[in-house]
Amino acid sequence: MPDGRLEITRGQGPLVATAIHAGHEIREELAGCMAISSADRLREEDPLTDRFTEAAPTRVIASHSRFEVDLNRPREAAVYMTPQDSWGLRVWQTQPDPAAVERSLAGHDRAYAALHQLYSELAAQHGKLVVLDIHSYNHRRGGPDVPPADSLTHPQVNVGTGTMDRERWAPVVDRFIQDMHAYDFPGGRLDVRENVIFKGGYHARWTHESFPRSACVLAVEFKKFFMDEWTGKADADLLDAITDALRSTMSGLLEELAGL
Repeated sequence: MPDGRLEITRGQGPLVATAIHAGHEIREELAGCMAISSADRLREEDPLTDRFTEAAPTRVIASHSRFEVDLNRPREAAVYMTPQDSWGLRVWQTQPDPAAVERSLAGHDRAYAALHQLYSELAAQHGKLVVLDIHSYNHRRGGPDVPPADSLTHPQVNVGTGTMDRERWAPVVDRFIQDMHAYDFPGGRLDVRENVIFKGGYHARWTHESFPRSACVLAVEFKKFFMDEWTGKADADLLDAITDALRSTMSGLLEELAGL
């Protein structure tokens, strides 16, 4: 973004990693209107996913909170106005005025303009590109002392492919899942499955609609097994291992792109 709240770091090649829910910042004009606490916001954000983008040559990181404007929702739903928009959480003590909401939505516009420019340039240069749209999800919603959600329905890594032409991009999808699972992860191989709990959000859908023949977005959701989702404290070794696991997939993604 021109205001610096979407950081794009360009590298070599057609591989991109994004962390559009990593941010925690709130504009000053909105902070005083909020009912939700910083801790509750952090629990529903995707902290530390910006670290995981280090695996790819080109990185896109949002610094603002999804509670200001959610870049993984369409413009008309990008600002949470009621608890129904935000998992039952009350976001606002007093509703922000329409001008403040429009300033948030202008950030959404700028972000997608920047993404369109980036993806257009990569498609023109390389023909095809792969975007790892990196997120994380909670699995202890009942509280810090409640057992975690059943691993049968909550994989460590969920790869969302529900917004793409799956047949067209099958070699890329299958290779990514294969290589993530094959990585020698501390404590055992990662549980990597497709479309078990998430199928991909607006960012993935918009990209596939905007670049149907040139862009493949894998919506990669990590269960928050690498951190305490209630305190925000992370395991540094697991953060490094996840980044390394993602990095191990890069050569395979390039190989599959070249073969398409």
